[in-house]
Amino acid sequence: MDAKEISLNEKEVKPVVDLLNDYLANYHIHYQKLRGCHWNIKGQNFFTLHVKFEELYTNAQLTIDEIAERVLTLGKPPHSRFADYISESEIKEIDTIGMKDLDMVDALLDDMAKLIEIERELLEATDKAGDDGSNDMVNRFMQFKEKNTWMLRSFAGKK
Repeated sequence: MDAKEISLNEKEVKPVVDLLNDYLANYHIHYQKLRGCHWNIKGQNFFTLHVKFEELYTNAQLTIDEIAERVLTLGKPPHSRFADYISESEIKEIDTIGMKDLDMVDALLDDMAKLIEIERELLEATDKAGDDGSNDMVNRFMQFKEKNTWMLRSFAGKK
């Protein structure tokens, strides 16, 4: 399958595919960070954050799958090696062992800000390529993160 089979111009959609693969790399590092936070949360906020982190990593896992499948829909292979994710991701790994609960929240908020930044770039690229399918998908993912950013910031007592 290639982009022209779904009425898209392959040359115009190439920047979208490249950005989606970058997005995929960043999402994998974010996902693993969420798992680490879920596993290693301690303290008074354990019950609240343990459940929230599980909700977020479950959502991230589904999101990763949709991103990879969209790349395939556009006729290209999604990146699938951790070495590629680590080298291409702007989001960096952290050691969550012994981390304070609100420091975990801050780290995840930083990730979400970076993912939203990438999503805004993707929305521009998908619009330019006439790729409404990718645009709708990314917009949905961004709205989820925007809402959860507000919730986590409120939880942490931030403005």
